[in-house]
Amino acid sequence: MSKNALVSFKGTKNINTEIQLTGSKSECNRALIISALSKKLVKVENLSNAADTVTLNGILNKLGVEGSELGDAKLKTANSELVDVGPAGTAMRFLSAYLSAKNGNFLLTGTERMKQRPIGILVEALKTIGADISYAEAEGFPPLNIVGPLNQKTAEVKIKGDISSQYISALLMIAPILPQGLTLEIEGELTSKPYVDMTLDMLAEVGIAHSWSGNSISIKPQVFKPGTLVVEPDWSAASYWYSIAALADEAEISLPALKEKSLQGDSQIKNIMKIFGIATSKTNNGIAISNLGLSLDTKEVLDLKTCPDLAQTIVVIAAALGKNMAFTGLETLKIKETDRIAALQNELAKIGVTFTEDNLVYTLNTDNLHFPDKVTFATYEDHRMAMAFAPLALLINEVEIEEMQVVEKSYPYYWEDLKKAGFEVREI
Repeated sequence: MSKNALVSFKGTKNINTEIQLTGSKSECNRALIISALSKKLVKVENLSNAADTVTLNGILNKLGVEGSELGDAKLKTANSELVDVGPAGTAMRFLSAYLSAKNGNFLLTGTERMKQRPIGILVEALKTIGADISYAEAEGFPPLNIVGPLNQKTAEVKIKGDISSQYISALLMIAPILPQGLTLEIEGELTSKPYVDMTLDMLAEVGIAHSWSGNSISIKPQVFKPGTLVVEPDWSAASYWYSIAALADEAEISLPALKEKSLQGDSQIKNIMKIFGIATSKTNNGIAISNLGLSLDTKEVLDLKTCPDLAQTIVVIAAALGKNMAFTGLETLKIKETDRIAALQNELAKIGVTFTEDNLVYTLNTDNLHFPDKVTFATYEDHRMAMAFAPLALLINEVEIEEMQVVEKSYPYYWEDLKKAGFEVREI
């Protein structure tokens, strides 16, 4: 039976701590696929202990790298190898492409929620290239039957840019091993561009060149160079410490090994949080964040399209501080681990806040904001819901977070790190 976390904070709300964050899940999962595609010429350091990364690493180790080159004979067998990603969305997208290029028959599946998350755009792009993929159950959704390696029919493929950047990254990573390479024409606006930049930058670190002109990204057939991809700590995880700093009376929080100039799109949190009076400074071994007590009122509509994983954190901070802010760029939130828009609306209502949508603009109304003595927040099996709402224990006497184990997906030591900062966390 799932346990809940009861979180509270006693005494003065002054926080002074150092937190060593886990490696970036986004970087790790790309690095693991690149390493596998290179047949281990590329090594990976500072792997995350996040459940999604552990899952992907375990799958790739089990599959091995033998016979992964295109041109190997297809296996003439009706038996499929089961590949179960559980709730790991990034693994589902990346493996859809990777397994298409690998010799074998595979059934790629996941949790019931994963079976509700669309993947048709990526699958159809892969099929255009020449992949042998079919839907095992519902059209456009996992699980997938994949027979590889693909027989490349074309080097050119069109893909929508406003659904998930992971589709684009999945294709870009297999591009160097395709006989014809790959040219992606991105249709419409590119959502989460920093994640595509991250993929291309990591490929460049191990010798894979690309060209990007207008909406077209091209990668020619190339050989990976031996090298090591060193994973930076996770800026997504850092965002929860920015939240804690914003809700505390005073805060000085050190986050070692984070880089001011980062590949991660979520490093934008350091600029966004200036609105809430949080300053970021460089230290000898990372960064430090502090609460300057200078929270601003703004009428600006905050566009989060390039960093949607920060949305829950920022929306909850704004709501808790009584700011009637507006946001755009949240379209992808409805197809994440849960419908994050609906989840935010449900849970913010428990502190009297509404979060309404009007023509893709989402607006907070905090006129009836109040903090009951105790609030129980649901997580909807979504790690970011748990970590976004737990810091409200700085303003509410007792915060109960359902399904506390969901944080294992990206930040397994979250509850322990809260304790280091002075929070009381009990399993109930």
